[in-house]
Formats: sequence, C-alpha cells, structure tokens
Amino acid sequence: MPRKLTQRESRMLVFGAVAAVAILGLHYGLQGLDRWERVRASLKSSRDRLASMTTDPSKQAALLAIVPVAEMPQIEEQQQFLLRDRLHEQLKKAGIKTEPLTILPLRKKPDLPYDVIRIRCSGKCQLRQLLDFLATVHENPYLAAVEELRIRFDPQEPPEKRQNVEIDLVVSSFIRRPAIQLRQLGGR
Repeated sequence: MPRKLTQRESRMLVFGAVAAVAILGLHYGLQGLDRWERVRASLKSSRDRLASMTTDPSKQAALLAIVPVAEMPQIEEQQQFLLRDRLHEQLKKAGIKTEPLTILPLRKKPDLPYDVIRIRCSGKCQLRQLLDFLATVHENPYLAAVEELRIRFDPQEPPEKRQNVEIDLVVSSFIRRPAIQLRQLGGR
C-alpha cells in the first residue's frame, strides 16, 4: 500500500512539473518566435522588392485591356435592361441580324444571394461575324456566361461555301435579390 507523500515530496513534484512545463514552453515558444522572425523578414524583403518594381504604363494599360470588367449585379428589372441593351448593341456591332431577345425564367437557388437571368437570342449571320461577336463578348460587363451556342449550316451547300449560319444563343447574368426591409415585414 502506497504511503502518503510528505509536504517536502509534494513540493518537489510540483516544482518538477512546473519546471518541465517551463522547459517545454520555452523550447516550443522560441521555435515559434524564430519562425515568426523569419516570416516577417521574408515579408519585408518581398514588400521592398515589390515597391522597387516599376511598370511601364503602356504595358499596364495593355494588361488592363485584357482583364474583363464586371459590374455588380443590379435588381432584376435594371439588370435585364442593362444586359439586353448591351447584348443587342454587341450583336448589331458584329452585324448579326437577330429576332427579338427573349428573357427566360429565372433560376433561383435559395442558398445564394443572387439569381441567374438568361436571355435567348436567335439570328442569322456569316460565320466571320459570329466569330467577331464571340471574340468581343467578354467586353460586356453585365454578362456572366454564354451558356448555349448552337450553330446550324445549310446542309445542301458544299462545305467550302458554308458561310451563312443560323445561331441560337443563350447568355446569362446574375441579378441581385431585393433586400427585405423591416417595414415590409410590419416592423418599424
């Protein structure tokens, strides 16, 4: 049967445990401090190197021209008008003759703060005009994606002369859901 520890023995055990915890704390704390100093030095050198870089304004302008510009989604009526107007402008600029643009039903997902609006477009053009349109479609700041593109040729023409095409195009954009205000719910 184990005997009871004396007061001196219990103090020695407590002192030993505190010393072991202090040794481990110092060991791992100093390692963390060393790593922290290395990270801070690396960050400072990276910031200094970044600050010393100069960019040619013409190169920067060329890079900005490549990056697509996107606008924040508006509420449904505004976004429909903005997307439809800009898409019609792009189609007209490319020389594509289209039927009136059709707005398809909304795609609502309850867990997202945005809904998806889709616009269908049908038209006739030459293949070259379609390719010009597709090359510039990314300039539309309201457009999120080209979801569908169907190209139909006249099968009776020989392949070398197939320049006129019929297209069906569906594009999409995001719309912001209207915010629910407390007044609408009977609040103040």
